[in-house]
Amino acid sequence: MTGQMIDKKILVVDDEASIVSAVAYAFRREGYLVETAGDGEEALEKVAVFQPHVIILDVMMPRMNGYEVCRKLENRHGVGIILLTVKNDIVDKVLGLELGADDYMTKPFDLRELVARAKALMRRVEKLAGREEEPGVYELGSIRVHMQQRLIMAGDTALELTPKEFDLAALLLSHPERVYTREELLDLVWDMEYAGGTRTVDIHIQRLRKKLGDSSQTLLQTVYGIGYKASKAGASAKASEPS
Repeated sequence: MTGQMIDKKILVVDDEASIVSAVAYAFRREGYLVETAGDGEEALEKVAVFQPHVIILDVMMPRMNGYEVCRKLENRHGVGIILLTVKNDIVDKVLGLELGADDYMTKPFDLRELVARAKALMRRVEKLAGREEEPGVYELGSIRVHMQQRLIMAGDTALELTPKEFDLAALLLSHPERVYTREELLDLVWDMEYAGGTRTVDIHIQRLRKKLGDSSQTLLQTVYGIGYKASKAGASAKASEPS
């Protein structure tokens, strides 16, 4: 165990005691601080007190399932979520991503792969939390991106974004007119060859547009056959709309 790892915290949530025990042991061996919970309600209580950096979250649980926990944590800051599910249906996985999960694994899973994915997610959370050198504020029309506070304002309204939604929006809005392919966005925002594929980029863009409002189609533009960009012209059009 290294001293550098001691403040990195993992919350393992599953109603199967054998899985909780095995996963918790694997992360403790890697030097992480680990807490566990057996259902969704207990998980929310542990999140408030333990303040984990990454949550390993089972979907099918009593009292409150993993999807409901994701909904409750939608406005969390600096917390990554990896869903565990026995279902191999893409609809279930997409639902998890739409609710703000960062990754998912299907049971049965390899513990080494789970640890590797959690480490990658942890690095991402740390890297984004430690961007002290970033410029303070980017403005695009009525949208302001506060990098250090990890906050995006639409006029006087603070948008309620998941960590990945903020990362994606901040990247696009801080580089207006720069066209990013879906593969580039996966690499820059998810920091790995993401298991969910480019579909997860589309899902997050849809969620951002919804939160930015009806006119956001002109702000976050689809470049057909390539990817996405933030448009200065779209931002100006949005800002000039009558209230």
